[in-house]
Amino acid sequence: MNNGDGPLATPLEGIRMLDLGRYQAGPRCALMFARMGAEVIKVESLSGDESRGNGPRVRGQSAYWVQYNSGKKSLAINLRTDQGKEVLRDLVKVSDILLQNFRPGTIEKMGFGYDVLHELNQRIVMINVSAYGQYGPYKDRVGFDQIGQALGGLMTLTGFPDDPPIKTYFPLIDRITSLHATIGALAALREREISGEGQAIDVSLADTGFTVNEIPISAYLGEGTVEQREGNGSGLGNAYPTSDGWVYITAASDAMWPRVCEALRKPEWTADPRFVNRVQRGEHVDILESELANLFIGMTTKESVDYLSGFSIPSAPVNTTEQAAVDPHVHEREIMVEIPDAVAGTIHVTGKMIKFSRTPMVVGQTPTVGQHTREILSDLLGYTEERIEALHAANVVRYDESPTEED
Repeated sequence: MNNGDGPLATPLEGIRMLDLGRYQAGPRCALMFARMGAEVIKVESLSGDESRGNGPRVRGQSAYWVQYNSGKKSLAINLRTDQGKEVLRDLVKVSDILLQNFRPGTIEKMGFGYDVLHELNQRIVMINVSAYGQYGPYKDRVGFDQIGQALGGLMTLTGFPDDPPIKTYFPLIDRITSLHATIGALAALREREISGEGQAIDVSLADTGFTVNEIPISAYLGEGTVEQREGNGSGLGNAYPTSDGWVYITAASDAMWPRVCEALRKPEWTADPRFVNRVQRGEHVDILESELANLFIGMTTKESVDYLSGFSIPSAPVNTTEQAAVDPHVHEREIMVEIPDAVAGTIHVTGKMIKFSRTPMVVGQTPTVGQHTREILSDLLGYTEERIEALHAANVVRYDESPTEED
């Protein structure tokens, strides 16, 4: 821990988080803290977090588990026992943040509601992540990412006009909720410097579901405007086939229209009343679609993007997963990095999604179940060897003594 006499080695050096999260929205918030240099202790059951069993797998390792838990320490503990709860209480006393995403009321039944945490450590920040929030009309319901997409209206605007409600492939709501939790916790840590006290943070999937649809909801509440599905868009906001794939172009603004005319070799269209503004271009979209389709079909995807970029028109290849995985941007920017792994040998994880000019992002390997139990109990809490062994023998804690590359 930094003594305050010099610069921090990482942005969050000296911050300790207890991660009781499961699946994505909670653990991904804790992952962000780990990447920024906080010490994140993953509190899991003696058999390991259930998401360790989720697919897909890379040489026997869960790619799902690794993505949200690399760089954390593992404390395997049975919190259904009084002794296990005592260990967690001791950890709360020396930690900055406790994160949990059980159903509302569960953490209180376990004996770790915010009132208890505050009594143990008035500086503790508690992050509560749930489906519908700690209060509200639906707080007792269960839910996952797709519930947020459904409730907030996003599913009815995703896809093409005649499609049934469609969810995004990736868990958009989980991931944005995790960022809300991260931002809130960082703000609470800042406020703690002034007040000397922590506080509880409440974020939910439902809240996020409404915020991602905030503009259509605002338009409806203001003037009763009902936004309609557009699919990929049309007329300067669409995907077009090329000779070897697809290219996406988004250039609907009036400022970009002259560039599009130049690229289409139609300079006269800049003054054409059919295309004078976005509304008019939308009414004559068939003409635009035909010209754009003819332009790209004779080019490869790379040629199309290079050509459009020459006119400063926003465009990108519509990559498959295979193409995205080998895109030079991913590797040059260290978005995905390969780390050692006790199960797979090596595995790729999300790496440096934020670039600091002086301090690094930290991309550590994923712990085995209970890999850091002995270290945490001994070095952090000062438990004797005899006490640790007694807890282990009583199935209160589990530790993994197998060697790893990190050791």
